Amino acid sequence: KKKGLDPMKIVGITTLDVVRANKFVGGITGKNPNYINVPVIGGHAGTTIMPVFSQDKVAATIDAEKIPDLDKHVQDAGTEVVEAKGGKGSATLSMAYAGARFGKAVLAGLAGKRRVECAYCKSDVTDLPYFAQKVAFGETGITKVFPIGELNDYEKKRLEEAKTQLKTEIETGLKYAESNELAA
Repeated sequence: KKKGLDPMKIVGITTLDVVRANKFVGGITGKNPNYINVPVIGGHAGTTIMPVFSQDKVAATIDAEKIPDLDKHVQDAGTEVVEAKGGKGSATLSMAYAGARFGKAVLAGLAGKRRVECAYCKSDVTDLPYFAQKVAFGETGITKVFPIGELNDYEKKRLEEAKTQLKTEIETGLKYAESNELAA
């Protein structure tokens, strides 16, 4: 906004969280993660990462009592990798895979082939100015921001928790942008 850029062409990549959620669901169900598509909404840090397991047909078959632990596992996956590497690295291969998947979706959209991925962007699907949710990529960048969709009771509670944390993070980012010169 400060630089006058089109906000529908500025996106945060949250695909890594989607990839992790799909992989973990595949591990639990024995299904191929390539055919699982758990939307991950909110943000990309800690409790702001909110996988919506109820919106994927495979993930929706997992017992409800297992979902809180699975949710936490998706939130903490990056930290778990860093700890497993003794603090000497991060999940570089999974980040590369997620980046390639996201890039492929953006490029396909720019080439006129509509693609849907989760991304963090300017949004009005909640009362927050920025949010990660499903978006459609097209020839002009983001062409549609999808509504969150139906949530079960657990997910409704998690959404409020995620929004509370995300609100603080957004306010911090906006204050930083106001008080600092940003490169073009």
